Amino acid sequence: MKDVLDVHTHTLSSGHAYNTIWEMAKGAADKGLDLLGITDHGPQMPGSCHEFYFSNIKAVPRKLFDISVLFGVELNITDYEGTVDLREEYLKQMDLAIASLHIPCIKPGTAEQNTRAYIKAMENPYINIIGHPDDGRYAVNYKELVLAAKEHGVLLEINDNSLNPNGFRQNTVSNDRLMLELCKEYKVPVIMNSDAHVVTDIGKHQRAQAIIKEVNFPEELVVNRSVDELMKYINYGKRNG
Repeated sequence: MKDVLDVHTHTLSSGHAYNTIWEMAKGAADKGLDLLGITDHGPQMPGSCHEFYFSNIKAVPRKLFDISVLFGVELNITDYEGTVDLREEYLKQMDLAIASLHIPCIKPGTAEQNTRAYIKAMENPYINIIGHPDDGRYAVNYKELVLAAKEHGVLLEINDNSLNPNGFRQNTVSNDRLMLELCKEYKVPVIMNSDAHVVTDIGKHQRAQAIIKEVNFPEELVVNRSVDELMKYINYGKRNG
């Protein structure tokens, strides 16, 4: 499977990651990627940066080490109405935005509540990707999630880090299988991401690729195959397409 991009990664600014922007970009270039996305955690994540960090991200070059770099945010969904932790004035400056449920920022609710949180977040026009929706600590109705992603043009993430058997997210393999089967049925695209918090993990999608292959998921529904395909779904592409 062709795989030319990784758009869910973190730098020192997230508070619990370990490399700089330049180190991450160099790592992505060394691995032969065409595109890197840097999406540091939103300000409600303990230890992460202030919202002013995101307001000034326009100052950073979008070409480093001969590869394209997009700068965005992994937002924290903070309630079951899909509220996120950056205001619109900052969100509209992001190249892309991922929205995720994180234990430090929102307690797991019922399946109905968690599903509503994701779907209401998808209604935000600046949100492009739902991060690690396979985390079994947040039970969801996957059919509703998939159909909402189709309606709102939002990508669902197959997060390689979630599939690490030593990880802390629960029931991720079975949840990803179910989500992928539904995405195949309803022709909803997905994106593979590493969720790298250290440079050596950039572009690591082997576990995601394995489960995609296992369920015979169509390659044409995996946006990693083409930067142009990804750009149809993210803020930068929508503004400049």
